[in-house]
Amino acid sequence: MILLPLAWTLLTVSLWTPVLGSSLILQQEPLTVLYPKILSTESVECDCVNISCEYVYWFRSISDQSEVKFLGKWNNAGRANYGTGVDPARFKVYRRNSMSFALRIINVTEKDAGVYSCVLKDKKSTEMWKTGTLLRPGVIPPTLPPKIKPKRPATCRCAKNSKQEGCGSLILWPLVGLIAALALALICTLYYFSRLPKKCRHHFAKKRRMT
Repeated sequence: MILLPLAWTLLTVSLWTPVLGSSLILQQEPLTVLYPKILSTESVECDCVNISCEYVYWFRSISDQSEVKFLGKWNNAGRANYGTGVDPARFKVYRRNSMSFALRIINVTEKDAGVYSCVLKDKKSTEMWKTGTLLRPGVIPPTLPPKIKPKRPATCRCAKNSKQEGCGSLILWPLVGLIAALALALICTLYYFSRLPKKCRHHFAKKRRMT
């Protein structure tokens, strides 16, 4: 449904380029979608980048009616000119700051639906066309899916005689370490006595029998 208005916005370029000039730059950006409430005020922005903007031209394209309409233009002298049949009381073209233009739509109605796009022009007649903004007045915006929080790794809290999976290893490994330490101590003791002279071993055994 969004692709059809976007296609008619592309048609805007081919229809109006002979009027605006010959050098055209297409700046590909994601299509912005706005869902204004009926009778509210909505603003569509057009940022000026990469060129020194002197003029901005605003268009609205409607796919259902195969219509591309010129809304108006604004220049650096602060002059605004509007297209045929455009009500200046409802459609306001203006400059927000040195790098941004805007189109304000007052008392939005369902008939204002369509893709609003802008063409920027500098002193050298270089023109930059923006993808545009799709306006869908009175339409309820889609509900975004809830963000899924990443699961934290499970911690094992083991009680005595617990049969919980993974807890047995937490108890087994300390026991294995203790048994290994005792075995190492026994081996060292036996190795020590095996290295003693026979007389020392006989004297040590005799002393133990006397005690």
